[in-house]
Amino acid sequence: MGTARKSKHVLAEDIVGRLARRHSTGVVLFHHAVAERLGLGPTDHKCLDLLRERGAMAGSDLSAITGLTSGAITGVVARLERAGYLRREPDPHDGRKQILRLALERAHIQDVINPLREDVAALLENFDAHQLAAIAEFLAGTTDLVYRHAALLRAETISALGLARGTIQATAPTQPSEKSEMKAQR
Repeated sequence: MGTARKSKHVLAEDIVGRLARRHSTGVVLFHHAVAERLGLGPTDHKCLDLLRERGAMAGSDLSAITGLTSGAITGVVARLERAGYLRREPDPHDGRKQILRLALERAHIQDVINPLREDVAALLENFDAHQLAAIAEFLAGTTDLVYRHAALLRAETISALGLARGTIQATAPTQPSEKSEMKAQR
């Protein structure tokens, strides 16, 4: 392996390993701090972010995206509504559903996040247009991969839970209970 190829391989390994892990942890910790500042839990904050990113949706859609139960989503929605971040509206096509919409065009969250955005913008000034395009492509691609792998993990977990339940039921002892033995004796 040539020196340039080896150093590219080493750098790629560092990006995929240590740097990606460090970045991910930093992002999680930052968003926990943002949630704290807003008086929200981290899950509430990220659900709010999903509504900002994807637009109005039903609670069932938010549940499907996040993997949270309908009960957990009900709690998230109630807390976000109480805090003034979202409002519920009747679904015009299905009276049983409610559509979740952002209540504010520019929420207080922007004031909390803007210092980081400004620092990142200043950091990006160090890169030329080709490098910025590569960074944008990398972020878009890795974000798509993270969403895809989250969905795959969720699907595998659900599948494994279903199999485990089926296995548990199939291998459960079939000895009659005391009640059924008493009935049989009558």
